[in-house]
Amino acid sequence: MPRIVVDVMLKPEILDPQGKAIAGALPRLGFNAFEAVRQGKRFELSVDGEVTEEILAQAREAAETMLSNPVIEDVVNVEVIDD
Repeated sequence: MPRIVVDVMLKPEILDPQGKAIAGALPRLGFNAFEAVRQGKRFELSVDGEVTEEILAQAREAAETMLSNPVIEDVVNVEVIDD
């Protein structure tokens, strides 16, 4: 069953306290290669049948209007995954 994956991230100018907490914890756990972390959201929309351009357009519209808060978040990726 194909899926449409939508990735949403906070806009760069918005503070990310969860990302900051994760960045602080990584070195304590031995992960020293990372200097910053930004946390985001991932949505997987399952589709029964073929993903048409119309369905993909609906997913993009849903991502912009419902799955993200356009005031503080950007939709950074909308892609089809065929399993």
